[in-house]
Amino acid sequence: MLSFLSRRVLHAIPTLLGITLLLFVLFHWVGGNPVYRMLGKNANPVEIARMTHQLGLDKPFWIQYWDYLKDLSHGSFGRSWETRQRVSEMILDGLGPSLSLAIPAFILSALVSLAMALTAALYRDRWLDRLLVVLSVCGMSLSVLTFIIAAQYLFAFRAGWFPISGWEPGFTGVPFLALPILIWVAASLGASVRFYRAVFLEEMRREYIVTARAKGLSWPRVLLRHVLPNAMIPILTQLVMELPMLFTGSLLLENFFGIPGLGNMSVNAINASDLPVIKAMTFIGSVLYIGANIVGDALYALFDPRVRVS
Repeated sequence: MLSFLSRRVLHAIPTLLGITLLLFVLFHWVGGNPVYRMLGKNANPVEIARMTHQLGLDKPFWIQYWDYLKDLSHGSFGRSWETRQRVSEMILDGLGPSLSLAIPAFILSALVSLAMALTAALYRDRWLDRLLVVLSVCGMSLSVLTFIIAAQYLFAFRAGWFPISGWEPGFTGVPFLALPILIWVAASLGASVRFYRAVFLEEMRREYIVTARAKGLSWPRVLLRHVLPNAMIPILTQLVMELPMLFTGSLLLENFFGIPGLGNMSVNAINASDLPVIKAMTFIGSVLYIGANIVGDALYALFDPRVRVS
């Protein structure tokens, strides 16, 4: 297992180097000079030249890229062009609010979707299964923005059950996070329930399930003791691929509810053309995505003895 993980980590290094080069080319060559966007259309050539030199954008491309790699090797992402703060400090400040929203929402969404999918599979082709499928399709057809606007208006503005926006650390911030978490869960249930239901139904058609039923085992016992463990490979794939998105929370949820997390910071950086912040968030997302793939491969071997990593 250790040799397998070591090989995967070594294979990820050239991938990350390619990602850094691609990011640098996209943001610095294709995107044009960001100084024009920062200073506005009325800036004079003297101001443009001074700002370009101040940001180091007048250096040759390979020198800029080498400086960028050196900063990454030291865990530094430079300073924000908008706030003049260190990007690493901004990320650390926004990590807590993002994870306080994302982790409970992720766990609750996974548990609820698995329970609903198991229920739909247990009562397949009956009215409960068809109702859950219809609700899932309806949920998949609506965007997150629809859930946000409807929930804020109905439950926060009209009913007054939740604060409309805001965030506080600790347990005092639970009322501010309750509605965004519920929206996250409701918006993610549709696709997850459909996917997990299909996985469970495929597993329920196998011969060992027929044998277990012939021996007199009840359907709930068969589902929990046999179907669920043997369906863990596609379930883990789905869950692991969602993990990299947790560090940003939800861009729209954080923005609409005034949560000072990484998602909100990313939206503000895009609006302000703050390239150091945008590059940092994109790079961290790439690292987490590659890491999630490696963790997923390791979990496959733990949950399914049929998988061999040697």
